[in-house]
Amino acid sequence: MAALIGRRLFCTKICQKNHEQHRLQWSVKQVTKSNFSDSLLEFKSHLSSSDFVAVSLQNTGSFSAAWHRVSFFDTPETAYLKVRLAAERFQLLQFAVCPFIISGSRVTAHPYNFHLFPRDELNIGMPSYSFLCQSSYLTAMARQGFDFNACIYDGISYLSRAQESVAKVRMGNPVAINHDMEPSSSPPTVADTVFVERVKSRVKHWKKACTDSSSRKTDGERCEALVKSLRKLVLGGEQYGSRPCMTIDVCSERQVQLVSEMLVDFSDDLVALKIPTKGGGTQAVRVVLTSSKEDKSLFERELQKVEEEQNKKIRGFREVIDLISASQKPVVSHNTLNDFPVIHSKFIAPLPLSVDEFLHSLRSVFPHIFDVNHLMKEIGPLENVTSIPAAVSYLKNRFFAPIDMEISHGASQDDGKIHGQNVLRICYFFAKLCSVLKIVPGAIQSSDENVTSLLDKYTNVFKSCCRSSQESVDGAIRIWTKNPRNVSCEDLVFLWGFRDGLSAGMLKSLLQGSHDLFSDEFDVRLVDKSCAIVVFHQTNASQALLDVMSSEGITGSLREFVSEGLRAAGYETYKRACSLGLWETDLACALDKASATPDCFSQSGSEAKSSEISWCNDLMINMDDL
Repeated sequence: MAALIGRRLFCTKICQKNHEQHRLQWSVKQVTKSNFSDSLLEFKSHLSSSDFVAVSLQNTGSFSAAWHRVSFFDTPETAYLKVRLAAERFQLLQFAVCPFIISGSRVTAHPYNFHLFPRDELNIGMPSYSFLCQSSYLTAMARQGFDFNACIYDGISYLSRAQESVAKVRMGNPVAINHDMEPSSSPPTVADTVFVERVKSRVKHWKKACTDSSSRKTDGERCEALVKSLRKLVLGGEQYGSRPCMTIDVCSERQVQLVSEMLVDFSDDLVALKIPTKGGGTQAVRVVLTSSKEDKSLFERELQKVEEEQNKKIRGFREVIDLISASQKPVVSHNTLNDFPVIHSKFIAPLPLSVDEFLHSLRSVFPHIFDVNHLMKEIGPLENVTSIPAAVSYLKNRFFAPIDMEISHGASQDDGKIHGQNVLRICYFFAKLCSVLKIVPGAIQSSDENVTSLLDKYTNVFKSCCRSSQESVDGAIRIWTKNPRNVSCEDLVFLWGFRDGLSAGMLKSLLQGSHDLFSDEFDVRLVDKSCAIVVFHQTNASQALLDVMSSEGITGSLREFVSEGLRAAGYETYKRACSLGLWETDLACALDKASATPDCFSQSGSEAKSSEISWCNDLMINMDDL
C-alpha cells in the first residue's frame, strides 16, 4: 500500500523497475544517537543550499479527552490553551526535517528523520522525567514498525535553550569573563576601593611569585625559592591544567565587575574565569596566568573548544533547531497549530501564558512559517478533502502543475523503514501549491514591498489556523466544506446535564418544543458525550436562554429538563475553565467547576464579546475519531 501511495503521489525522472527500487528511492534517512554527529554535518550542508525546510512531528499523543481537542468553537485564545496543554503533557519521539529546493517543476529534497528520547544524560533532572502517551498514537507507530527499544536506548536527547542556561549553572563549569564589558556607571564606594586594592595586591604578589625564576644554584637561593613557593601557596596559588592560577572569592556580581576592571592592567597574560554557584550567582573568579600572548590565545581557543563540545552534549538534537533558526529559511508545516507549540516547549522555552506572547517569541525564532493547510484554503471551498493525499488528488484533477521529486540520499541501512514519509509529502504538496498560487520561491529573499506583503499573506497565520484546524488522529488535515460563517461568542450556549445517549439531532428535537426561544433557527452540536453547544442565529437569544434557565418563572418542558439536571453557561464560563486549567475528562465537570469559581476575567469581557468563531452547518465532531 505504501508503494502504491508513493507511486500515485510522486513523480521521478528515474523509472522504477521494481518494487524494491521504488521503496529505496523514497527512503528517509533515519538518525539516532549513534549516527547523529555525522548526520548533523550533512544536514548543515544541505540546509545552507536549500530554499525551504519542511518539518513533521510524531508525538505520543495530542489530547487526553475529547473536548481538549481544538474544535470549531474555539477562539485563538482557547485553542492556544489546548495545544499548550498537549505540548506540555505529551512527548516528541520523531522529528522529520527536510531541506528542499524548488527549481521550476523540480523539487530536490534531503529528508532526515531524527529519533528522540528525553534522556537525563547529565544527571540534572532535565529535560523530562515523565510524559503521557495516547494509545492510538503508539498503535499507529507500532503498525509502521517503529522500534520503541531503539528509541529509548538510542534516541537523541536534548535540552531547550532555557534548560541549557539552567544546566550550565548547575554543572558549575568555569566561564570566561569578557573584559570588554561596559564599566560600572555608579561611583565606587569605600568598600569597593578597599576590596580592589586588596585583590590587586594579592594578584601582584602571586604573579611575581609565579614568574620569578626558580632555577637556583646556591643553598641560599634554594631557600629563597622555597619561601616564594610557600608564599604563592598562601596567596592562593593553584594549577589550571599546566598553567598556574589563583582563586578570588567574591560576594556579588558587582565584585566580579570590579575584579574584571582591575585585571585590565594585567590582561596581557592573565585570563579571568567565573566560577558559578548552583543558585545561579558567581562563587569566585579564577585567574589563569599564561606565559605569552601566543599562549594566552592558545588557552582561549582551548576554552572555546571545550565550551563548544560541552554545548553539543547539552543541546543534543536542539542543534538542528538552532541551525534552522539561524538559517532564517522559511519553515513549511502541515499542522502549525499543534507542531510549533511542541517545538517551542521542547527546544526554546516554556510556553507563555497568552497566544500573543507565544507568537512574539515564535517569530523571533522562525520569522517565516508556511502552513499547507492554510495555503490549501486559498484555492477555495473544497469537498471531501480530509488529508494531504486527497488534497494532492484534488489539485491534480483541477490544475496542471506537474512536480518531479528527487531525493538526494537513500537509507539502505534502514530498509523497510517508512518513518518520516510525511515530510516528503509536505514538500511535494507545498511545491504543488506554490505552482497553483503563483508563489515564486526565489522571491522569498526579495526586499520588494509587494513581494513582502504577498508573503505576509501566506506566512505566520497561527491565529487563522486556531480557528479552523481540526487534526485527525492519523495526522490528516481537515478542509472546511460548504459555506462557513463567523459566529459571535455571545451567540453560543453550552448545555450539559441531559440524558445519556442523546444525539445532537435528538437533543435539538427536544429543545424545539421546550420554549419559545427555540422557535427560531438554531444549531446543536455535541462537544463530547456530556456536553453540547447551542448556536443561536438570533442576536441576544443566548443571553435570554441563560436568564430563563436561572429564573424561578421558567415554564414548559424546559422546566422539566432543568429539574432533571439540565444546566447552561455562556462562552465566558468555557473560557474560564480553559484559563484555570480545569482539564477534566468530561467538559460538563469542567463547566461545573468553572461556574462555581468567581469570575476573574470580567475585565476582559469586552474582548470576549468581540470574539468570533467560524461556524459551518455541516460541522459535526466524529465520535469514532475521538
